[in-house]
Amino acid sequence: MGIITGVCTFLYHLPQIYKWLLKPYYITSFFMTVAFLVVRKAPGLCEHLATQREDGNSCDFDWREVEILMFLSAIVMMKNRRATFVMTCKPPLYMGPEYIKYFSDKTIDEELQSDSRVTWIVEFYANWSSDCQSFAPIFADLSLKYNCAGLRFGKVDIGRYGEVSQRYRVSTSPLAKQLPTLVLFQGGREIMRRPMVDNKGRAVSWTFNEENIIREFNLNELFQKSKKLSKTRGSKGEEQNGFQPEDGSDELQPETNDMEPTESKKDQ
Repeated sequence: MGIITGVCTFLYHLPQIYKWLLKPYYITSFFMTVAFLVVRKAPGLCEHLATQREDGNSCDFDWREVEILMFLSAIVMMKNRRATFVMTCKPPLYMGPEYIKYFSDKTIDEELQSDSRVTWIVEFYANWSSDCQSFAPIFADLSLKYNCAGLRFGKVDIGRYGEVSQRYRVSTSPLAKQLPTLVLFQGGREIMRRPMVDNKGRAVSWTFNEENIIREFNLNELFQKSKKLSKTRGSKGEEQNGFQPEDGSDELQPETNDMEPTESKKDQ
């Protein structure tokens, strides 16, 4: 019964496994691994390879290559439990467009508390974490869609700044599984975070995809409120430069009250 249950579970998750494996870096890593084995064993090619075997047989692995392969396999299995027979490499670092502010241990507190009207969504990450690297393009895409004057996106490398990790209670331990962590700040105060942490300090299972983040952090509503702040800042800038909103424009009504002192001074 246990074998049948395991087979059914594997077949149920098979589309997700294919989606996870069919990525350029996994495919490239697989072909490079197979290519090394084929070249070492293929007749006509292996005879021209250098070897350190005493019998001079270059079509078989020497002791040094066997040790290296065993060592790399052990490291891969320790780093990634899902890696078994194929030596996979980590996803490449995201280098695409984004509207993200990168904090350090000296700037994060100042930026979060500089303007109480601004809402921040901050990702606590570590460069060595493969989950953080996989989440990077998703977070960058969200910043391109929702970033505005009242809603900002930020990141801080707690693998580099350990004090920030302790200050904001985000563990970098692989056993805690708290990387990456998204925290919503308003007025410098933490409003919510994902994933949540239980009493034992371990993260509650949560999927980091775009749909979950938009729903849990209510990004659509936050974006609509933040656009009003953008218009308010823009109208105040025009007032300071001596411009007045035209009739029928989309400027907010409260801004007209701010013009009265200026007009009275001109009349005087």
